[in-house]
Amino acid sequence: MNILLLGAGGREHAFAQKISKSAHCEKLYIAPGNPGTAQFGENISISVNDFDAIGAFCKAKNIQLLVVGPEDPLVNGIFDYFKSDIELSNIIVVGPSAAGAQLEGSKAFAKGFMERHSIPTAAYREFTQSNFQEGVSYLKNHSLPIVLKADGLAAGKGVVIAQTLEEALHTFEEMIQLSRFGKAGERVVVESFLTGVELSVFALTDGEKYILLPEAKDYKRIGKGDTGPNTGGMGAISPVPFADNVFMDKVIKQVVEPTIKGIAEEGLIYHGFVFFGLIKVEGEPFVIEYNCRMGDPETEVVMPRLTSDLVELFLAMAQGKLENGLIETDKRAAATVVLVSGGYPGEFEKGKVISGLNEASGTQTMAFHAGTMEKEGNYFTNGGRVAAITSFGGSIQEAVSTSLAKIKSIHFEKMDFREDIGFEFPG
Repeated sequence: MNILLLGAGGREHAFAQKISKSAHCEKLYIAPGNPGTAQFGENISISVNDFDAIGAFCKAKNIQLLVVGPEDPLVNGIFDYFKSDIELSNIIVVGPSAAGAQLEGSKAFAKGFMERHSIPTAAYREFTQSNFQEGVSYLKNHSLPIVLKADGLAAGKGVVIAQTLEEALHTFEEMIQLSRFGKAGERVVVESFLTGVELSVFALTDGEKYILLPEAKDYKRIGKGDTGPNTGGMGAISPVPFADNVFMDKVIKQVVEPTIKGIAEEGLIYHGFVFFGLIKVEGEPFVIEYNCRMGDPETEVVMPRLTSDLVELFLAMAQGKLENGLIETDKRAAATVVLVSGGYPGEFEKGKVISGLNEASGTQTMAFHAGTMEKEGNYFTNGGRVAAITSFGGSIQEAVSTSLAKIKSIHFEKMDFREDIGFEFPG
């Protein structure tokens, strides 16, 4: 079958590699893609939010499967766009409807959903311009630290963990009064801070049945030991050592199954991935957030560990035949270390020559392109997160060590990365 994959990051490179290996994949297109995805299919210069151009391309190329990588087109309603066009309606779309994508698109909707379906999460309140002063009073009387979240999509930067009352009030004012995140911050969700260890769990669902993919843990902070500002992700590991059978059984019964049941009960059309951003607090799982797609850089460790035919899983989703027996995984550990531009997540320069990226790939290692561009046979930096170097190993630390060894052969000006991915799991 002809397949179109939307997106341009490391996640999409990992997807492209896995999709291209499927017995069902005849021709793979990626829009807009990157130099890495071009190794597994044909890149097409179309924006992920240009639904008319995407639709026209699908008609012209007889696309039968559309895989949506990033969240923007899902929240903006690409699933609904396809289902409303008689010529596109038979195409399998991997991604929820706009209504289902609210689980990521609106923090307030997600918190309300969890409340309605008794899914464990932090206590919260939501505020807008209309009750701004009430929010100020709430913050002044709340324990610290406290979490402030812009309600809408903010490119992964709409969450602030305030350590002081001054920081909380300043952030609250910036979001609502000064439009720091534009429309995304017109409504702010204020949450109690939960102390624990985080992990990411992924389900593929048709809105009623589901299967679980390998879990992962990502590392958001820029600095060693999880210090400094948040980023889009500096690395990831899979499996997660503390996610044993006892804990994962709690995750399934207290979080995953109530979520899928809630989606069905509320009549949300949902054919795609549910990302559960979780935190383990004294042995119990709590939901920090939902995403309506796979995470990045978690995809770069989950897809390599998935030995099942990914397209076959998508077909099972479309046919209502999802069963846990369909999932097969590599038992080895996987770890990815992300290479970023100097200055990221603040201001950074693009256009730096990259050397050694192709040479990093081998039998145990995959070099996934994220923010790169190709010109006259050379690679250049084209984003904050430039590449993700993923390796297998007999343990987390062995996998990390292999990635770090490969990184020694890669260079671009002001290249930065964390050497301590997986630092909590020394064994």
